[in-house]
Amino acid sequence: MDILVINPNSTASMTQSIGLAAKEAASSNTKIVAVNPKSGPASIQGAEDGKAALPGLFDVFENQSEGQDAVIIACFDDTGLMTLRARAKVPVIGIGEASFQIAMLLGLKFSVVTTLDVSVPVIEENLESYGFANRCAKVRASGIPVLDLETENDATKKILRDEIARAFEEDQIDCVVLGCAGMAKMAEELTQDFGKPVIDGVQAAVQLCELTRHYRVESADNSHLKSAS
Repeated sequence: MDILVINPNSTASMTQSIGLAAKEAASSNTKIVAVNPKSGPASIQGAEDGKAALPGLFDVFENQSEGQDAVIIACFDDTGLMTLRARAKVPVIGIGEASFQIAMLLGLKFSVVTTLDVSVPVIEENLESYGFANRCAKVRASGIPVLDLETENDATKKILRDEIARAFEEDQIDCVVLGCAGMAKMAEELTQDFGKPVIDGVQAAVQLCELTRHYRVESADNSHLKSAS
């Protein structure tokens, strides 16, 4: 299976990290290609950045999705997801929606731990539009800027761990969803630390993409269905 992973921001180092996380989650016979636009916002933090990222995202999709079996939008805001899903001939999966789906299979309630406060309204709106809002206890902002996740220093890790700990202690939840693709490389370690599921959307999206191959219906010649002239 060939999966195109599009990071809608223009930070190549984040794309490399996302691609590595996707490859680690993929089956041995799945090929992952991770790409990003050449221009646009360096990170997506809130609705304005999401809107600014759309031209580059759509351009990458139009030029590189041909021949792919599935496409992943690797921004937790699911930037441009519904537009691309409506025009695509293959499954298009956003890491936000994918992580919510997995979280709802693992428990009754989950919380999201994301980056900055400006990201919270977008995520809450998505949860509402997907019909998942009643399963999410809270969307929490850690206060970590997206690009700070690239450094993966001890201070950043502590801030993220502390917010996840508060979520488990206060929200009466079964699992936590990491609300940024830049957090992907920390998910396994955090799951081990807390002894409860900490879900990364990149991994979730890859696994759901692979699941869709069992439901693929190849296009067929339906000319025999046409009315006789």
